[in-house]
Amino acid sequence: MLADVGLLGMPNAGKSTLISAISNARPRIADYPFTTLHPNLGVVRVAPEQSFVVADLPGLIEGASEGAGLGHQFLRHLQRTRLLLHIVDLAPFDDADPVAQAKAIVGELKKYDAALYDKPRWLVLNKLDMVDAAEREARVKDFVKRFKHKGPVFQISALTHEGCDALVKAVYQHVKAQQVSEQPPEYIDPRFAGDPAS
Repeated sequence: MLADVGLLGMPNAGKSTLISAISNARPRIADYPFTTLHPNLGVVRVAPEQSFVVADLPGLIEGASEGAGLGHQFLRHLQRTRLLLHIVDLAPFDDADPVAQAKAIVGELKKYDAALYDKPRWLVLNKLDMVDAAEREARVKDFVKRFKHKGPVFQISALTHEGCDALVKAVYQHVKAQQVSEQPPEYIDPRFAGDPAS
């Protein structure tokens, strides 16, 4: 197991900003793609003795399942996590369609490995600080409808930390439940022995 949680997304989706906002990791952050070339691991502290490990992985591009970008190396790391957070830039600078980009990434997971595609995957819509408040609700609804995502959806700004606390607590509870189910009845990892502080 590389980490409890893996961050999945296009280059510049805000994965490195998110891991630096919620954990002790300090990855390189810049305004150009592929600033992350190797996994960055961070410990997210939810409460005393309650934590989980998150991995910021190199950005995924279309064709990764055939080796484009960092390709197989990147996807192999994702297999060694319990939960995927699919980070989406909801306010791209170019004219790219975030839905088309997100669908392309999901397609790469499916091509690469059915088990990876079936792994729990939550949608995290990022950079809401760059979306006019009056447009946020409509833009989020449009994205979710067109993307046809059935799992949990979180709205955040990794830059301002908006929504990050709720995301962290939900991730912890999910990882805790998975960790407990994977262990013999008599064993519980001390990190997951209690509930996070409210």
